[in-house]
Amino acid sequence: MSHAPVDSAPATLPSHTRVLIVGSGPAGYTAAVYASRAMLSPVLIQGMQPGGQLTITTEVENWPGETEIQGPDLMVKMEAHAKAMGAGIFIDTVTKLDLQVRPFVAELDSGAKITADAVILATGAQARWLGLDSEEKFKGFGVSACATCDGFFYRGREVVVLGGGNTAVEEALFLTNFASKVTLVHRRDSLRAEKILQDRLFKHPKVEIIWDHEMAEVQGTEAPLGVTGVRLRNVKTGAEQVVGADGVFVAIGHAPSSELVKDQLELHHGGYVKVEAGTTRTSIPGVFAAGDLTDHVYRQAVTSAGMGCMAALDAERYLAEHHMAGAPNVDVAEIPA
Repeated sequence: MSHAPVDSAPATLPSHTRVLIVGSGPAGYTAAVYASRAMLSPVLIQGMQPGGQLTITTEVENWPGETEIQGPDLMVKMEAHAKAMGAGIFIDTVTKLDLQVRPFVAELDSGAKITADAVILATGAQARWLGLDSEEKFKGFGVSACATCDGFFYRGREVVVLGGGNTAVEEALFLTNFASKVTLVHRRDSLRAEKILQDRLFKHPKVEIIWDHEMAEVQGTEAPLGVTGVRLRNVKTGAEQVVGADGVFVAIGHAPSSELVKDQLELHHGGYVKVEAGTTRTSIPGVFAAGDLTDHVYRQAVTSAGMGCMAALDAERYLAEHHMAGAPNVDVAEIPA
């Protein structure tokens, strides 16, 4: 059954919207589709990286219905879908978000302001990187921060994992399902990961650990771009060695993009927005969060999209119970949960 767009997207940013969506990855675009279908005429602000982390991902093979699709192409299709349903999508960045008044107030980098009865936060999370020029050069061409996203491409190949916490050990163990050899490189002489994970790692026949080393450079070919190895430096002696590898996985953690709300919403697990179990409701009624901004466990495009759907449905129910469109600014404490 086909569906015509439920509303025409505004050509210019309106001064008020029933639902403001901040962020444009799978969570944000899916929320926009569902909020549009609910006749809420949502406004979505794309942010600094329209499309989110998938725009720097090459082949995507774990999106249902697509045997293989380029990450940027998938995000273009999701954006087009949201627009077709009637969502207003704007290339801008929210620089300030006041969640203490009603309606909520967002200030944009362009200088514009918009108020909203409900807000869906979908600003995602960013992998932490080492900051090397060579690391940046080979991102998406042998350098990755997501083993569950890209591990499949290294069947029968040798890979290097950088890090020493739970993320690094979990990524290394996951990669043993595909790679012929996994070399874990850590700056220290002991791991920070949970003991049960360490025990599994130490016992695995495919895993080798190089202690007290850091990555100094990713080495590879130019045409086509591809990784051939890493140059490692001993943090105690300065001695260097080259380890051959077809892929490099940087696993030093993720940083949720919660700067906008860090002093307003309840956070946990190092900055992820806390939501009520089984919902996308945050600590402020009318504010919902979805995707990697809330998810320190799965961090997958498909789970983010699922949460985007949940957030739109949660927002629809909230607005049905608390109709506030066009209401004057009032203190947040006056609004019932």
